[in-house]
Amino acid sequence: MTRTRTRTRRKVAVVGVSLSDCGRVDEATPYALHAQAARRALADSGLDRTVVDGIASAGLGTLAPVEVAEYLGLRPTWVDSTSVGGSTWEVMAAHAADAIAAGHANAVLLVYGSTARADIKAGRRTGNLSFGARGPLQFEVPYGHTLIAKYAMAARRHMHEYGTTLEQLASVAVQARANAALNPDAMFRDPITVDDVLSGPMIADPFTKLHCCIRSDGGAAVLLAAEEYVQDCRTTPVRILGTGEHVSHTTMSEWPDFTVSPAAVSGRTAFRRAGVAPQDIDFAEIYDAFTYMTLVTLEDLGFCEKGEGGEFVAKGRLKVAGGDFPVNTDGGGLSAQHPGMRGLFLLVEAVRQLRGEAGPRQVHRPNGHLPELAVASGTGGWFCSSGTVVLGRGMS
Repeated sequence: MTRTRTRTRRKVAVVGVSLSDCGRVDEATPYALHAQAARRALADSGLDRTVVDGIASAGLGTLAPVEVAEYLGLRPTWVDSTSVGGSTWEVMAAHAADAIAAGHANAVLLVYGSTARADIKAGRRTGNLSFGARGPLQFEVPYGHTLIAKYAMAARRHMHEYGTTLEQLASVAVQARANAALNPDAMFRDPITVDDVLSGPMIADPFTKLHCCIRSDGGAAVLLAAEEYVQDCRTTPVRILGTGEHVSHTTMSEWPDFTVSPAAVSGRTAFRRAGVAPQDIDFAEIYDAFTYMTLVTLEDLGFCEKGEGGEFVAKGRLKVAGGDFPVNTDGGGLSAQHPGMRGLFLLVEAVRQLRGEAGPRQVHRPNGHLPELAVASGTGGWFCSSGTVVLGRGMS
């Protein structure tokens, strides 16, 4: 009788994180921002680059992970090029964690860089009004549905169903800016008011300019490694406790309910796999290309009941200073930086908070101790996809 040996799954930790230069970066290429973020993340970890045997990248070039790996001088034996918009990096983190746990890789680098702002300023590209007109999108493009308009329609539906107000949505932007004021690296730090948000130029009803994310340059990198490498690292490990991913739709006609995002599934899965509940989480990093995304994702992750998001966010509880459930502690895509698929920035900020390295914007538990549990939840497309990652400080 032949017996099959069951291999013990390894624990996985984030051991290095970093951002490249962000905000207004006129002279760098996207490749340079990838490299800068990667070098900084490796330095943050204390590990040698020869340990890295996996790479995950999307959004650059024809063969994203191949081109980026070559530029970085890496020859990985595990790659991922999953591209599902803003949720890409949470989904990639899930794939990388599974690969490391199973022994298919030892250390995986997630890396991203974009000069979205500089390219427009220099005339190298224009603002994207559509993702294309092929496939199922051909049935919507003739009617003028832009990405922003799709989010705006979803927000209007939530307002209709649950009485959510413009003032409540505006308060999300105000609190994001308050958090950005504590972040010296945030692109916009001057305080704003609800009136400032409501009186701004209309972009797509009900979104005025300040309801929408900023456009910046920047890059980020996250290094995940197996537990046996942690002892060689210079930083406090942050363990990947549970992950979840879900895709919902691509055409709006196939979205059953505009008030429910795919985070309702990915979040539930991530919490179950992590063995924790929403009430255990100390803070959240949520993809916020628009104010409505923050509100509805908070509902769908279970931090408040469906339809109660407006009241939840209007109480000022999302702020680092004075709030009881800090969200987007760096200022988010609404104020800190948003160079495109921003999901990797959520992971960087979550790790820095759990390690106690966030400076003036550092989150503390009510007892004054550092936070122990965080969730990062990315959204892609127009609520088409979601990836959720639950993280915990230490390896226990």
